[in-house]
Amino acid sequence: QVQLVESGGGLVQPGGSLRLSCAASGIIFSIYNMGWYRQAPGKQRELVAVITSGGSTNYAGSRQGRFTISRDNAKNTVYLQMNSLEPEDTAVYYCNADVRTRWGTSNYWGQGTQVTVSS
Repeated sequence: QVQLVESGGGLVQPGGSLRLSCAASGIIFSIYNMGWYRQAPGKQRELVAVITSGGSTNYAGSRQGRFTISRDNAKNTVYLQMNSLEPEDTAVYYCNADVRTRWGTSNYWGQGTQVTVSS
């Protein structure tokens, strides 16, 4: 069984920064795409950013420049550095990954971490 565990969320003032982490654990052969999604109250879950196993990145909307996704393949961990945070960034942030195990490749979600941007 694969688990994704996020950390690093919290309360931050507008203009502040947070770094989210998501570690995958279990009997993992390899991890392909890893990404971050977010869901604000009353809204649908949306893509924030995704990174391939080779390090190519893709950002949704205009977040590139404020947000940076990265990964450490040796640690099966993906990060999201968020700078210049705005109240509109308040949401539950979810980690997502395509993971290959002995039973094949499946998509997994973390449990989410709350990010609140408020003064």
